Amino acid sequence: MSADLFEYALRLGDDSLVLGQRLSEWCAKSPEMELDVALMNVSLDLFGRARGFLTLAAEAEGQGRDEDTLAFLRDVGDFRNVLLVEQPNGDFAETIARQLLFDAVDLPFMEALTRSTNETLAAIAAKAVKESAYHLRFSAEWAIRLGDGTDESHRRMQAALDEMWPYVHELFEMDDLETRLVAAGVAVDREALRPAFEQRIDAVLAEATLRKPETSWRPTGARRGEHSEHLGFLLTEMQWMQRAYPNMEW
Repeated sequence: MSADLFEYALRLGDDSLVLGQRLSEWCAKSPEMELDVALMNVSLDLFGRARGFLTLAAEAEGQGRDEDTLAFLRDVGDFRNVLLVEQPNGDFAETIARQLLFDAVDLPFMEALTRSTNETLAAIAAKAVKESAYHLRFSAEWAIRLGDGTDESHRRMQAALDEMWPYVHELFEMDDLETRLVAAGVAVDREALRPAFEQRIDAVLAEATLRKPETSWRPTGARRGEHSEHLGFLLTEMQWMQRAYPNMEW
């Protein structure tokens, strides 16, 4: 069970860590000052829960590593985040599309995780639920604003949604590890979250006058360490200080 818990907490921590890093790239580059503050707040929320999940992973592993070691001293193939969160920011519409799709799954996921039999997972989720609700409200409002705005903003928002949509399917994948943890009451049944996701997304897209994409391409493999080329560049920036100055302390 410790090995399974390590892997599960690592997945959750990496999802939050990588998406938080992506959003932090908008610092001082956002279209508006208020957006800069909002995006950085979402990023910090994600970093906070990443620290909790990775600390739990390190404790479950019991090999003397901590959350910083897991964040800054693993290579690309050792990361377990889904492909969606590592996709580049692109323009603002692409960032919002990526965030909306993640948030629409993340909120019901965190709500379900509060019922985990693992007290640490449940506690992290309990704190994250309010954050996730804000994240979803933020991304949904901007998707609507862009989709139902000008012809140009509508075009860009639809193009962004089309680009990000294939990565949604990996968010609901279940493997043997997560199936075992669901049976033990530890993990969340991801497949069971799809109706809540579809309901939220359909409502947002209808108000935003956007079309739900259709695609048969469903990239996968990130939970096994098979990532896009984008993650390596992200980690190079995120990890360079710790790797350049090993064991540094403030």
